[in-house]
Amino acid sequence: MGVSQHPTGCGVKGPLFDRLPADPGARKPGVHGMSSEYVCLRPTGREVAIAEHTRPLRRAVSYTARLADQPRLLLAIKTSLAAVLAWYLAPLIPFTEDQYSYYAPLGALVTMHPTIARSAQVGGQVLMGLALGIALSLCGIAALRLGVPGGVVLGVVIGVGVLLGAWRLLGAGGDWVALAALFVLLAAGGDPEGFSISYLGTTAFGVVVGIAVNLIIVPPLYLRRASERLSALRDAVTGVLRDAADAVADDQLDPERFRAALDDLGETRSAVTEVVDEADESARANPRRRRHQEEREENARRMAALERTAFLTRELIDLLVELEASDDVALTGAVRERLAHAIRQSADLIATPLGDPAASDRFRGASEALADYQSALGAPEPGGRAEMAAGAAVELCLRRIIDVTRPFV
Repeated sequence: MGVSQHPTGCGVKGPLFDRLPADPGARKPGVHGMSSEYVCLRPTGREVAIAEHTRPLRRAVSYTARLADQPRLLLAIKTSLAAVLAWYLAPLIPFTEDQYSYYAPLGALVTMHPTIARSAQVGGQVLMGLALGIALSLCGIAALRLGVPGGVVLGVVIGVGVLLGAWRLLGAGGDWVALAALFVLLAAGGDPEGFSISYLGTTAFGVVVGIAVNLIIVPPLYLRRASERLSALRDAVTGVLRDAADAVADDQLDPERFRAALDDLGETRSAVTEVVDEADESARANPRRRRHQEEREENARRMAALERTAFLTRELIDLLVELEASDDVALTGAVRERLAHAIRQSADLIATPLGDPAASDRFRGASEALADYQSALGAPEPGGRAEMAAGAAVELCLRRIIDVTRPFV
C-alpha cells in the first residue's frame, strides 16, 4: 500500500496505518483553514532518539541473521579468522619454538566444521592421531640410533601408521598417524623431542582457537533450515499422493511413472534426513540451543512422522498397482471414486501446516472419506478374496497415514 499525503502534511500508509479518527469536538484546523478528520501520530523526541541509537544494533542483528543463513560463507569467515588468530598468538605458547608457529593455523583449519560438536570431535581425533604418530616416529628415531637402516625404519613406521589409522576410535585423526610420523621422522633434524613438542603443542593450540571461534562467533544452528527441508519433504509426499488420487480417478495408474516418483521421494527423504541430523548435531554444545529447544523437538517429531508417511506412501502405491493389475471390480465404479477421494483427502491432511486451525476439519474429512471407501468395498464376492484383501490393505494403509498426523491435529 503506498504512502498518501494527509492535508496536514503527514505521510500516512493508507487509511488504516499511522492515523486515528480525531474527536469531532476537538478537530483542529488543517492546511488552509480546512478541518481535519484525522490526526497524525508523530513520534516524540525521545522515541526518535531511541530509534537513532538502536538502528546500528538492528542492522547488526539483521546482518548476522543473513550471515547465519549462508553456512558456507560463515564457515569461511570464521576459519580465516581462527587461522589468523592462531598464527599471531602461537609464539606466546610456552615450551614451543616460534619457528613452528605455522602449525597453529593448520590446527585451526582442520578443526573448523559447520557444527561445534563436530569441530570438537574432529579436533580431539586429530590430536589423538598426531600424538600416536609422534610416538611412533620417536620409536623409529630410536631404532635409527641403534643402527637400523633408514629405509627399513621409514617403511615400518609408515606401514604401522597406516594400520593404526584404521582404528575406529581415531575417526578423522586416523589419516594423521602416518602423516605425523613421517613429518617428525624426516623434519625433526637433530632435536626430534623439541620438534615433537612444538608440533603437537602449536597444533593443539590451533585446535583450541578454532573451537573457541566456532563457539563464540555466531555459533551455527541449522534448525530453521531443517524445518524448511521438512516442509519440502511434506510437499513431496503430498504430491505423490495427489498424483495417485488423480491416477486412480482417471484409471491411468502407470507403474513406471510412480516408480520414478517414489525414487525421487526416497532421494528427497535421504537428503532431508541428513539436514535434520546436521541440525540436531548443531544444537549440541551450542549456547543458543536452550532458546530453540521446542523447535528442535518439533523437527524431531516431524521427521519421524514424515519418514513413516513416506514409507506408507510407498506401500500404498505398491498396493494400488496390485489392485490395478487385478482388473477386478474392487477398483471400478463408486469404489474407484471413493478411493481417489480418500487418497486426496489424506494428501490434503498431510499438507496442512503446523498450527493450521483447519487441521481438525481435514482430519475428520479424511477419516470420513476413508470410511466411505471402506463401506464401498462391501462384502467379498466368490473368487474375489485376493482382490478384496488388497482393497482392505489399501484401506489399512490409508488409515495408518491418517493416524500418523493425529499428534499434530
